[in-house]
Amino acid sequence: MHTHSVTTLKDAPTNPAAGFPSQQLRTQEEIPVRNRLTSIHWQRFSVPFEYPVAFTHGLFRQQNPLLVEMLSLHKEEKQHRCLIYIDDGVAKTQPDLVERIQDYFAAHASRMKLVEAPQVVPGGEQIKICPSHVIAVQKAIHRLGVDRHSYVIAIGGGAVLDAIGFAAATAHRGVRHIRVPSTVLSQNDSGVGVKNGINFNGVKNFMGSFAPPWAVLNDFTLLKTLERRERIGGIAEAVKVALIRDEEFFDWMETNVEQLKAFDPETEEIMIRRGAALHMRQIAHGGDPFEQGSGRPLDFGHWSAHRLEAMTRHEVHHGEAVAIGIALDARYSVLAGLLPEGEELRIVELLEGLGLRTFHPQLIELLQKANPPYSRAWVNFRSIWEGS
Repeated sequence: MHTHSVTTLKDAPTNPAAGFPSQQLRTQEEIPVRNRLTSIHWQRFSVPFEYPVAFTHGLFRQQNPLLVEMLSLHKEEKQHRCLIYIDDGVAKTQPDLVERIQDYFAAHASRMKLVEAPQVVPGGEQIKICPSHVIAVQKAIHRLGVDRHSYVIAIGGGAVLDAIGFAAATAHRGVRHIRVPSTVLSQNDSGVGVKNGINFNGVKNFMGSFAPPWAVLNDFTLLKTLERRERIGGIAEAVKVALIRDEEFFDWMETNVEQLKAFDPETEEIMIRRGAALHMRQIAHGGDPFEQGSGRPLDFGHWSAHRLEAMTRHEVHHGEAVAIGIALDARYSVLAGLLPEGEELRIVELLEGLGLRTFHPQLIELLQKANPPYSRAWVNFRSIWEGS
């Protein structure tokens, strides 16, 4: 009988994506087949990722050096080329922003250059529902000669950062991308992460990639013109990350609920900074920054949230949907024995104290289609909620 000897490199590492650890193949195995010797070589390398997440006031004040310094992290003596996109919601509430950006670049002309005037793009889910917006950005990158040593800068909410980030990540297999989040939600959560994407065939974030940005620049002054609904909704993500990673932060939000609801500047900044720090820590130290496994703690509250957004055609905004999803997942956690009885009501009290809803009528339709344990969780929770 012919035998087939399978060998691998002696120092072969564990391959987490495979169905078996490569250590099991470090020694020769005799396999009764008729082929010649097969040799398996495990490729292994690691690439460290790092990027700054900065907090500032007045990013485009000419006296503020932050943007110039971020562009010049590796090459100071160079005029860096930049292509800028602005969320139309930001452009409407800050009509002088384009002029301020142009004046900023003119004041620092020796170190930075606009390849064309800043472009305004649709904000919210509008930019994510059609690939044409991403394609338009990719065409501009090509037309203007924006290469891997140039920068694509996005100023806006999470949806704009997602779409422009996806375009930057896929042009030239990755152009340097700087995020300037303009909402509470994007400053404390999505804007500081490593994901981007757009929707496809009604599926949220179906097309996208994991691509760490060059830098994230949180400008607190951009929040001043944000409408109340969006400003409140963004706090839901801070509640989420507190629940999964920092009990003291949750206690702090309970204590400061009135200040948060009133947008007290100091309290709001503390909340955003702490939420962002916890989000960053989860990505860096949670063991799965690119979500190869099934454990995704940062998606707590998001199973029903994404579906509720789609079912309501985004009448329910993301932060609002996350708040509802948190309430549901909290009750499910109690029924699963992961959270003490009564703690879910404490969570709901905080969410509602902030002015966030914890129920939407279409949630019933959603849960009728869900797995029985999840559906029972909501029926059980709703009976408690209505009786309170």
